[in-house]
Amino acid sequence: MSEVLASGLVRKMRTSLEQPVSYELPLGDAHVAMNPLLGSTLRLRWEGAIHCVHCNRKTNKSFSQGYCYPCFKRLAQCDSCIVSPEKCHFDAGTCREPEWGEANCMIDHFVYLANTSGLKVGITRHSQIPTRWMDQGATQALPVFRVQSRFQSGLLEDSFKDFLADKTNWRALLKGNGEPVDLLAARENLFSQGEGAIQALQDRFGLQAIVPLTDESVVAIDYPVEEFPSKIVSFNLDKNPLVEGTLQGIKGQYLIFDTGVINIRKYGGYHLSLEAA
Repeated sequence: MSEVLASGLVRKMRTSLEQPVSYELPLGDAHVAMNPLLGSTLRLRWEGAIHCVHCNRKTNKSFSQGYCYPCFKRLAQCDSCIVSPEKCHFDAGTCREPEWGEANCMIDHFVYLANTSGLKVGITRHSQIPTRWMDQGATQALPVFRVQSRFQSGLLEDSFKDFLADKTNWRALLKGNGEPVDLLAARENLFSQGEGAIQALQDRFGLQAIVPLTDESVVAIDYPVEEFPSKIVSFNLDKNPLVEGTLQGIKGQYLIFDTGVINIRKYGGYHLSLEAA
Protein backbone atom coordinates (compact mmCIF):
# COMPACT_ATOMS: atom_id res chain seq x y z
CA MET A 1 0.00 0.00 0.00
CA SER A 2 1.41 3.40 -0.97
CA GLU A 3 1.98 6.25 1.49
CA VAL A 4 1.34 9.88 0.55
CA LEU A 5 4.39 11.83 1.68
CA ALA A 6 3.09 15.27 0.68
CA SER A 7 0.67 16.99 -1.66
CA GLY A 8 0.32 20.57 -2.86
CA LEU A 9 1.68 23.21 -5.19
CA VAL A 10 5.30 22.49 -6.09
CA ARG A 11 8.22 24.91 -6.19
CA LYS A 12 11.80 24.34 -7.26
CA MET A 13 13.80 22.16 -4.90
CA ARG A 14 15.65 23.88 -2.07
CA THR A 15 19.34 23.12 -1.80
CA SER A 16 22.03 23.26 0.84
CA LEU A 17 25.72 23.06 -0.02
CA GLU A 18 26.72 19.90 1.77
CA GLN A 19 28.64 16.83 0.62
CA PRO A 20 26.56 15.79 -1.20
CA VAL A 21 24.07 18.60 -1.84
CA SER A 22 21.03 18.32 0.42
CA TYR A 23 17.64 18.61 -1.32
CA GLU A 24 14.15 19.45 -0.10
CA LEU A 25 11.06 19.33 -2.30
CA PRO A 26 8.47 22.02 -1.39
CA LEU A 27 4.95 20.62 -1.84
CA GLY A 28 2.29 22.85 -0.36
CA ASP A 29 3.26 23.50 3.26
CA ALA A 30 5.58 20.50 3.39
CA HIS A 31 9.30 20.34 2.64
CA VAL A 32 10.17 16.75 1.84
CA ALA A 33 13.80 15.73 2.45
CA MET A 34 14.71 13.97 -0.79
CA ASN A 35 18.18 12.56 -0.08
CA PRO A 36 16.83 9.88 2.31
CA LEU A 37 14.46 8.70 -0.45
CA LEU A 38 17.28 7.57 -2.76
CA GLY A 39 16.71 3.94 -3.65
CA SER A 40 12.97 4.18 -2.90
CA THR A 41 10.17 3.57 -5.37
CA LEU A 42 8.18 6.79 -5.68
CA ARG A 43 5.13 8.08 -7.50
CA LEU A 44 4.90 11.74 -8.45
CA ARG A 45 1.41 12.55 -9.67
CA TRP A 46 0.01 15.74 -11.19
CA GLU A 47 -3.48 16.28 -9.79
CA GLY A 48 -4.58 18.43 -12.75
CA ALA A 49 -4.41 21.94 -11.26
CA ILE A 50 -1.89 24.72 -11.92
CA HIS A 51 -1.67 27.96 -9.92
CA CYS A 52 0.49 30.93 -10.87
CA VAL A 53 3.64 31.11 -8.72
CA HIS A 54 3.21 34.90 -8.44
CA CYS A 55 -0.50 35.70 -8.06
CA ASN A 56 -1.75 32.17 -7.23
CA ARG A 57 -4.63 32.35 -9.70
CA LYS A 58 -5.65 29.08 -11.35
CA THR A 59 -4.41 28.79 -14.91
CA ASN A 60 -4.82 26.22 -17.67
CA LYS A 61 -1.24 26.68 -18.87
CA SER A 62 2.04 27.63 -17.26
CA PHE A 63 4.43 30.17 -18.79
CA SER A 64 8.11 30.71 -17.99
CA GLN A 65 8.25 28.00 -15.30
CA GLY A 66 5.09 28.75 -13.40
CA TYR A 67 3.40 32.05 -14.32
CA CYS A 68 -0.11 32.66 -15.63
CA TYR A 69 -0.30 34.55 -18.92
CA PRO A 70 -1.22 37.98 -17.44
CA CYS A 71 1.75 37.81 -15.02
CA PHE A 72 4.00 36.52 -17.79
CA LYS A 73 3.15 39.59 -19.88
CA ARG A 74 3.21 42.10 -16.99
CA LEU A 75 6.08 41.22 -14.68
CA ALA A 76 9.64 42.42 -15.14
CA GLN A 77 10.92 39.05 -13.94
CA CYS A 78 9.31 37.49 -17.03
CA ASP A 79 10.68 39.99 -19.56
CA SER A 80 13.10 38.85 -22.28
CA CYS A 81 15.96 40.75 -20.64
CA ILE A 82 15.94 38.25 -17.77
CA VAL A 83 17.10 35.59 -20.22
CA SER A 84 19.23 38.07 -22.19
CA PRO A 85 20.36 40.71 -19.66
CA GLU A 86 22.45 42.52 -22.26
CA LYS A 87 19.07 43.63 -23.69
CA CYS A 88 18.13 45.48 -20.49
CA HIS A 89 16.01 48.56 -21.29
CA PHE A 90 15.80 50.07 -17.80
CA ASP A 91 17.70 53.22 -18.85
CA ALA A 92 15.23 53.72 -21.71
CA GLY A 93 12.45 54.12 -19.15
CA THR A 94 10.57 51.07 -20.42
CA CYS A 95 11.16 48.60 -17.57
CA ARG A 96 7.88 46.84 -16.73
CA GLU A 97 8.46 47.37 -12.99
CA PRO A 98 11.16 49.96 -12.26
CA GLU A 99 11.11 49.33 -8.49
CA TRP A 100 11.61 45.60 -9.04
CA GLY A 101 14.42 46.39 -11.46
CA GLU A 102 16.12 48.61 -8.89
CA ALA A 103 15.92 45.91 -6.24
CA ASN A 104 16.91 42.93 -8.39
CA CYS A 105 18.88 44.14 -11.40
CA MET A 106 20.62 47.34 -10.31
CA ILE A 107 22.63 45.48 -7.66
CA ASP A 108 25.91 43.60 -7.59
CA HIS A 109 26.09 40.56 -9.85
CA PHE A 110 28.83 38.02 -10.38
CA VAL A 111 30.13 36.55 -13.61
CA TYR A 112 31.38 33.04 -12.94
CA LEU A 113 32.95 30.02 -14.57
CA ALA A 114 31.37 26.63 -13.97
CA ASN A 115 31.78 23.02 -14.99
CA THR A 116 28.33 21.64 -15.80
CA SER A 117 28.33 19.57 -18.99
CA GLY A 118 31.68 21.26 -19.65
CA LEU A 119 33.21 24.68 -19.09
CA LYS A 120 30.72 27.55 -19.26
CA VAL A 121 30.31 31.16 -18.20
CA GLY A 122 27.28 32.40 -16.29
CA ILE A 123 25.91 35.28 -14.23
CA THR A 124 23.98 35.51 -10.98
CA ARG A 125 23.01 37.94 -8.24
CA HIS A 126 25.35 37.96 -5.27
CA SER A 127 22.57 36.56 -3.10
CA GLN A 128 22.22 33.47 -5.35
CA ILE A 129 25.72 32.09 -4.76
CA PRO A 130 26.02 29.08 -4.44
CA THR A 131 22.31 28.30 -5.08
CA ARG A 132 22.57 29.14 -8.77
CA TRP A 133 25.43 26.68 -9.24
CA MET A 134 23.58 23.84 -7.54
CA ASP A 135 20.42 24.57 -9.56
CA GLN A 136 22.50 24.22 -12.73
CA GLY A 137 24.14 20.99 -11.65
CA ALA A 138 27.65 22.46 -11.67
CA THR A 139 30.33 20.24 -10.14
CA GLN A 140 32.82 23.14 -9.94
CA ALA A 141 32.34 26.92 -9.88
CA LEU A 142 34.45 30.04 -9.54
CA PRO A 143 33.41 33.73 -9.42
CA VAL A 144 35.59 35.72 -11.84
CA PHE A 145 34.05 39.24 -11.93
CA ARG A 146 31.95 41.43 -9.67
CA VAL A 147 29.87 43.99 -11.55
CA GLN A 148 27.39 46.64 -10.44
CA SER A 149 24.29 45.61 -12.40
CA ARG A 150 22.67 42.74 -14.24
CA PHE A 151 22.96 44.70 -17.49
CA GLN A 152 26.73 44.97 -17.10
CA SER A 153 27.04 41.28 -16.28
CA GLY A 154 25.08 40.45 -19.43
CA LEU A 155 27.31 42.62 -21.60
CA LEU A 156 30.40 40.99 -20.10
CA GLU A 157 29.06 37.46 -20.51
CA ASP A 158 27.99 38.20 -24.08
CA SER A 159 31.48 39.47 -24.94
CA PHE A 160 32.92 36.01 -24.16
CA LYS A 161 30.53 33.99 -26.34
CA ASP A 162 32.99 33.60 -29.23
CA PHE A 163 35.30 31.42 -27.14
CA LEU A 164 33.26 30.25 -24.15
CA ALA A 165 29.89 28.47 -23.90
CA ASP A 166 27.07 30.00 -21.88
CA LYS A 167 24.67 27.05 -22.09
CA THR A 168 24.54 23.62 -20.46
CA ASN A 169 23.85 20.40 -22.36
CA TRP A 170 21.30 19.02 -19.93
CA ARG A 171 21.40 15.53 -21.41
CA ALA A 172 25.17 15.32 -20.92
CA LEU A 173 24.72 16.78 -17.41
CA LEU A 174 22.45 13.88 -16.45
CA LYS A 175 24.61 11.12 -17.93
CA GLY A 176 27.41 11.74 -15.44
CA ASN A 177 29.87 14.21 -14.01
CA GLY A 178 32.19 15.80 -16.55
CA GLU A 179 35.95 15.63 -16.30
CA PRO A 180 37.37 18.09 -13.76
CA VAL A 181 38.38 21.46 -15.21
CA ASP A 182 41.23 23.67 -14.01
CA LEU A 183 39.04 26.71 -13.37
CA LEU A 184 41.93 28.84 -12.12
CA ALA A 185 43.73 28.34 -15.43
CA ALA A 186 40.45 28.93 -17.29
CA ARG A 187 40.04 32.21 -15.41
CA GLU A 188 43.49 33.43 -16.47
CA ASN A 189 42.73 32.41 -20.04
CA LEU A 190 39.45 34.32 -19.86
CA PHE A 191 41.21 37.43 -18.59
CA SER A 192 43.66 37.16 -21.50
CA GLN A 193 41.23 36.38 -24.32
CA GLY A 194 38.64 38.86 -23.08
CA GLU A 195 41.09 41.65 -22.29
CA GLY A 196 39.82 44.00 -25.00
CA ALA A 197 36.16 43.57 -24.11
CA ILE A 198 36.87 43.92 -20.38
CA GLN A 199 38.79 47.14 -20.95
CA ALA A 200 36.03 48.54 -23.17
CA LEU A 201 33.40 47.93 -20.50
CA GLN A 202 35.60 49.44 -17.79
CA ASP A 203 36.10 52.51 -19.99
CA ARG A 204 32.33 52.73 -20.45
CA PHE A 205 31.17 52.15 -16.86
CA GLY A 206 34.28 52.79 -14.72
CA LEU A 207 36.93 50.58 -13.15
CA GLN A 208 34.83 49.92 -10.04
CA ALA A 209 31.89 48.71 -12.13
CA ILE A 210 33.76 45.77 -13.70
CA VAL A 211 36.11 44.22 -11.12
CA PRO A 212 38.12 41.06 -11.94
CA LEU A 213 38.33 38.65 -9.00
CA THR A 214 41.72 37.02 -8.52
CA ASP A 215 41.52 35.65 -4.96
CA GLU A 216 38.38 33.51 -5.12
CA SER A 217 38.62 29.76 -4.54
CA VAL A 218 37.04 27.02 -6.63
CA VAL A 219 33.89 25.54 -5.09
CA ALA A 220 33.51 21.78 -5.60
CA ILE A 221 29.96 20.39 -5.57
CA ASP A 222 28.91 16.76 -5.20
CA TYR A 223 25.39 15.47 -5.91
CA PRO A 224 23.40 12.61 -4.39
CA VAL A 225 23.43 10.24 -7.36
CA GLU A 226 23.65 6.48 -6.96
CA GLU A 227 23.47 5.74 -10.67
CA PHE A 228 23.40 7.91 -13.79
CA PRO A 229 21.15 6.85 -16.70
CA SER A 230 22.78 5.60 -19.89
CA LYS A 231 19.82 6.86 -21.92
CA ILE A 232 17.88 10.04 -21.13
CA VAL A 233 14.08 9.79 -21.14
CA SER A 234 12.37 12.98 -20.00
CA PHE A 235 8.97 12.90 -18.28
CA ASN A 236 6.30 15.41 -19.37
CA LEU A 237 3.49 15.81 -16.85
CA ASP A 238 1.29 17.60 -19.40
CA LYS A 239 1.27 14.42 -21.51
CA ASN A 240 1.42 11.83 -18.74
CA PRO A 241 0.49 12.99 -15.22
CA LEU A 242 2.21 10.08 -13.44
CA VAL A 243 5.93 9.60 -12.85
CA GLU A 244 6.85 6.32 -11.21
CA GLY A 245 10.16 4.62 -10.58
CA THR A 246 13.10 4.11 -8.26
CA LEU A 247 14.83 7.37 -7.35
CA GLN A 248 18.47 6.93 -8.34
CA GLY A 249 19.75 10.47 -7.98
CA ILE A 250 19.23 14.22 -7.87
CA LYS A 251 21.28 16.73 -9.82
CA GLY A 252 20.51 20.36 -10.56
CA GLN A 253 16.72 20.54 -10.41
CA TYR A 254 16.31 17.05 -11.87
CA LEU A 255 15.01 13.95 -10.15
CA ILE A 256 16.65 10.92 -11.78
CA PHE A 257 14.56 7.74 -11.77
CA ASP A 258 15.37 4.37 -13.29
CA THR A 259 12.47 5.09 -15.66
CA GLY A 260 13.38 8.64 -16.69
CA VAL A 261 14.15 12.15 -15.46
CA ILE A 262 12.00 15.16 -14.55
CA ASN A 263 12.92 18.83 -14.21
CA ILE A 264 11.05 19.95 -11.10
CA ARG A 265 11.62 23.65 -11.79
CA LYS A 266 9.69 23.37 -15.06
CA TYR A 267 6.52 22.52 -13.14
CA GLY A 268 6.39 25.36 -10.62
CA GLY A 269 2.78 25.90 -9.52
CA TYR A 270 1.57 22.41 -10.49
CA HIS A 271 -0.40 20.58 -7.82
CA LEU A 272 1.54 17.37 -7.25
CA SER A 273 1.34 14.49 -4.83
CA LEU A 274 4.39 12.44 -3.82
CA GLU A 275 3.86 8.85 -2.77
CA ALA A 276 6.18 6.14 -1.53
CA ALA A 277 5.20 2.82 -3.09
